[in-house]
Amino acid sequence: NIHVSFYDSGLTYGYYDGGSSWDFTLIDTVENVGGSTNIVVDNSDTIHISYHDHVNKSLKYATLASPEDSSYIEIIDSLGDVGKFTSIATDSNDNTHISYYDGTNSALKYATDKSGSWVHATLDSAGYVGYYTSIAIDSNDAVHISYYDSTNGDLKYATDKSGSWVISTLDSTGFVGTYTSIAIDSNDDVHISYSDNSNSDLKYATDKSGSWVTSTLDSTGFVGCHNSIAIDSNDAVHISYLEWDNLDLKYATDNRGSWVYSMLDFWGFVAYDHASAIESNATFFLCYM
Repeated sequence: NIHVSFYDSGLTYGYYDGGSSWDFTLIDTVENVGGSTNIVVDNSDTIHISYHDHVNKSLKYATLASPEDSSYIEIIDSLGDVGKFTSIATDSNDNTHISYYDGTNSALKYATDKSGSWVHATLDSAGYVGYYTSIAIDSNDAVHISYYDSTNGDLKYATDKSGSWVISTLDSTGFVGTYTSIAIDSNDDVHISYSDNSNSDLKYATDKSGSWVTSTLDSTGFVGCHNSIAIDSNDAVHISYLEWDNLDLKYATDNRGSWVYSMLDFWGFVAYDHASAIESNATFFLCYM
């Protein structure tokens, strides 16, 4: 079943079970609440949503045991102007992990309830960092976060897979690293799609060879913004992204062994913001504006 969260005068949740229509519920009705939203469904089919409260400048969280149940809402972090660029994931024990931006301190923050209660910490505060966060959990429950360093124009990466947090710069060639999106395959290899602002290209970074390798995937026109990455059951990579020239929706995949590019939607101005997911049978789903 398909689950989406989005902003519509408040945090809105949509659910589709394959029937004739979608069901939509306004979860948080406070005005200007629900931006920077991200959604995940855990192993027990519980829905978790992170989002930003623009009025109170805080990170909020909503959970539903099922689409038919009422939601439980709480404020996770309200220390300053926090909660933009949220990204959410759950581990094998259904613990929740959220990466987000601290606007007051221009830092990358991280929150988790794996200890039984919510704990949040600053992971990186070196300059203006933490924009465009994206989070993923590997099979060992290690956390991986990609994000943008706007001070240096770099793609950065944080992980606790060694037992403590390690921060790395993955790409510093020009101004790169906006609109990051991260995914992990069945071998716990990390894959990141992101934008190259200097050249208006779509770029891709992976450590599947044992060390980090970055490459330019698409340099035709003004491309790469608002991208989303997903990995299927065969470990093929799927990336959807925006072509700014015509505001069209493009798609890149290596599921045939080499990268192939397609135009998915070019009717009008589409794909300004979007998200993708892959079902267990490798069916690719994409919602976009």
